Amino acid sequence: MVTLEQVEKLREKANISYEEAKAALEKTNGDILEAIINLEKEKRIPAPEGGGFYSSKGSQQNPEGDYREGKSKGETKPQDDSISFAELVGRFLGWCGRIIDRGNRNSFEVKKDGAKIMTVPVTVLAVLLIFTFWITVPLIIVGLFFGYRYRFAGPDLGKENVNQALDSVAKAAENFKREVKDGNERSHGEDPNNRG
Repeated sequence: MVTLEQVEKLREKANISYEEAKAALEKTNGDILEAIINLEKEKRIPAPEGGGFYSSKGSQQNPEGDYREGKSKGETKPQDDSISFAELVGRFLGWCGRIIDRGNRNSFEVKKDGAKIMTVPVTVLAVLLIFTFWITVPLIIVGLFFGYRYRFAGPDLGKENVNQALDSVAKAAENFKREVKDGNERSHGEDPNNRG
């Protein structure tokens, strides 16, 4: 038996007429959620964007705590979330694909004395930094002190401000190397105040 309260709730959630709501509820023995799902399958109401969910918690519960679905107590109906989960996984994989594609279009260049020594896709550099950062980062830093210069090239990362930052780091390493070298020469050479 379908109640007026159930019809009102279904009309409110699905924006349909009393007659359509009553017919949908009679098909599902008063289960509002099942009625909404059936209406969506029949394309009589639009599904929510992004695979959203409807909730009818408490609206169909009887005093014993089981839901009226025309089934015996303890029997449950399997819930089908595969569509929204599949869409979520599809979006995530699409995002990963776009990031990898962008990383492959851009490259990390290693130069010494103006000559290009090596070019690595940014995707490979990111994998190296993630899984072997304790090796990759020190090699990059040590390379700065041996005259290697780094720059990004490509449509997304080949911007001047990114490469200017890398150049300023290289200049700072060169200045530090020069200061250490000058300090060592002073400590091993003659003292300018003591010319004997």
